[in-house]
Amino acid sequence: MTTDVVRQTFRGFEGLNLVADVRGDEQDWPVLFLHGGGQTRHAWGRSAELVASEGWRTVSLDLRGHGESEWAANGDYSFTAFCADVIAVTDQLGKPPVLVGASLGGMSAMLAEGTSDRTVSSGLVLVDIAPMTNSEGVQKIGAFMRSGVDGFASLEDAAAAIAAYTPQRKRSFNPDGLRKVLRERDGKWYWHWDPKFIARERTEVVANRFAGLLDVAMNNIAVPTMLVRGLESDVLTQEGVNNIVGRMPGITVVGVPGAGHMIAGDRNDAFSDAVTEFLATSVRPLLET
Repeated sequence: MTTDVVRQTFRGFEGLNLVADVRGDEQDWPVLFLHGGGQTRHAWGRSAELVASEGWRTVSLDLRGHGESEWAANGDYSFTAFCADVIAVTDQLGKPPVLVGASLGGMSAMLAEGTSDRTVSSGLVLVDIAPMTNSEGVQKIGAFMRSGVDGFASLEDAAAAIAAYTPQRKRSFNPDGLRKVLRERDGKWYWHWDPKFIARERTEVVANRFAGLLDVAMNNIAVPTMLVRGLESDVLTQEGVNNIVGRMPGITVVGVPGAGHMIAGDRNDAFSDAVTEFLATSVRPLLET
């Protein structure tokens, strides 16, 4: 089933314009998709379409400094800024959405739900991210993002960089897909995100100075929560899974074989099935009471 896509602009923290793809009926309960660092809203295309076909209103957001959303003039790409953006957008949806966040988006969703003093969401899906991560895997993310800072000579070169970072995927060359995450400038192709995002060695991990804030968040998350992990991920290890399960004993954990850190891209079918089942069995019944 194909659902129509409407491009919509939301107002984030400090008034930043944040662009989203919206699918589904306006009366349906919202599900807000938040991508990882260096990605765009297009990372969720097929999953958001499937979820919308199941009777949800899906909102796939370009985070600040990414995709078509505005860049922060002051260079504020802190986790607290991303968290504030999430809360600002949820306020504009009319109902507390289910938050689906991968990596950076997942940490931002966790902070938004767990540190606010009011209702933010109706459920939480964390995609291959938890407070405890593997530093080597995170460093690989940073290296991949820095690989295109000076631009690629061709789309083929960009595709080669993606293939090197995701060796578990069957290699393919999709120019139209690449143009959604790259922009041509002065004869080169650049990732469609603000270089300031990694100017301070930004990673997908909350800095030590925010560790206490994340600790508070974990203690205050009471909505249905699911962690989807890639069984071949080098970012979220079993130790990290055990840690979050120990802190949040009610969490549901789903492992996806053949998927690395970027689960929605590696095994979209399995990922989408896990999300739709969670929404149907753990979230929908609570909304109907």
